[in-house]
Amino acid sequence: MRVYDLIVKKRDGGEHTYDEIKFLINNYTRGDIPDYQISAWLMASFLNGLSENEAFYLTKAMLLSGKMLDLSSIDKMKIDKHSTGGVGDKISLILAPAVAACGVVVPMTSGRGLGFTGGTLDKLESIPGFNVNLTEEEFISILKKVGYAMTGQTAEIAPADKKLYALRDVTATVECIPLITSSILSKKLAEGADGVIFDVKFGSGAFMKSKEEAVKLARTLSTISKKMERKALCVLTSMDRPLGTAVGNSLEIVESVECMREMIHEDIITVAAVLGGYMLLAAGVVKSSGEGEVKIREKLKNGEAFEKFKDSVRAQGGDVKSIINIDKLPSAKHSYEVMSQESGYISVMNTELIGTAAVFLGAGRFTKEGSIDPASGVLIHKKTGDFVEKGDGLATLYYNSKENLKQAIDLVAGSYTIKDEPGTTFQLIHEVIQ
Repeated sequence: MRVYDLIVKKRDGGEHTYDEIKFLINNYTRGDIPDYQISAWLMASFLNGLSENEAFYLTKAMLLSGKMLDLSSIDKMKIDKHSTGGVGDKISLILAPAVAACGVVVPMTSGRGLGFTGGTLDKLESIPGFNVNLTEEEFISILKKVGYAMTGQTAEIAPADKKLYALRDVTATVECIPLITSSILSKKLAEGADGVIFDVKFGSGAFMKSKEEAVKLARTLSTISKKMERKALCVLTSMDRPLGTAVGNSLEIVESVECMREMIHEDIITVAAVLGGYMLLAAGVVKSSGEGEVKIREKLKNGEAFEKFKDSVRAQGGDVKSIINIDKLPSAKHSYEVMSQESGYISVMNTELIGTAAVFLGAGRFTKEGSIDPASGVLIHKKTGDFVEKGDGLATLYYNSKENLKQAIDLVAGSYTIKDEPGTTFQLIHEVIQ
């Protein structure tokens, strides 16, 4: 079997067998297939698609490329949440501690920034000392002690996905439903959770631009999960404007702390409560998702979620003082305010442009080997539906390097569409697919 022939087969619209996909995944994981050949196969798959069976085969091969965590020593229900990616999406940072405060264990294997979207691991690493590279023993120990843990993929868990994930980010092959599905499920099935609730985002700031695409991804996640003998529930949420106001790693940690200490940023809290409600329902600790939502809000309001968050930071080596006194978190040396050039109502926000601007400022990567500036990012002042006067501040850009500042300014300014009349009402939560 030759890699060249498999690239040609997919280029010409053929359908792979399980043995062919297993050959590609196993040999790439071992380093026997170079990046340039897998890049060609990824682009052929992106352009011509993968069938439901191919998506299943790819998920299975990626899952079996490594080991599965054994969490049987934890006698509580273990429910995870996964987001398909968005701009300003810091939901996991407040959701996991709130769910853990309700007595449900949350084993969370998280990722880094992908394209114009941020990554939970990058955000957590802006907390001085925070360790996102836990061993299996450390991961299980913290789950038992704290109730939740957030870690990156170890070398043993879905190693194929770790390599493909980084490669897709820099080869323009991110927005492919079968590739997204196999990437998500190979990690989530390997981490040993009893169930997973998916936050499937769509809109200008998501990889799925339309609701139709999001529904297709949700159904694919559900179908492949069933083929893998697991259950999945997907909540469709809008990403036509950033979640909260902060886009950038340290900025989003600050905003998450504000959510847990002051109950502000209602859109973030709403998404966390809805997802958390379904997580508690899946764990059997509530009789309805609505009852679960109430419990999540209670844990945020009474401070128990923030206490869990502090426990997690402490357990994973982070400086707890930096989240109590947020002035100790990384901060940028420079800032620039983008002003509105006209008066009117903000009718549309191109959220992808805002996420891309954050990358230009240093909050994301241009290459898979690239570094992150934890302090850089964008703070949004005006969002869809707001009225602005000419000269009002739309957003503030935070940066340490001026190298790409002009591009970032243009992107943020161009992300706003202002009209004389208000646009349609923004809907945050849409539907649930099982």
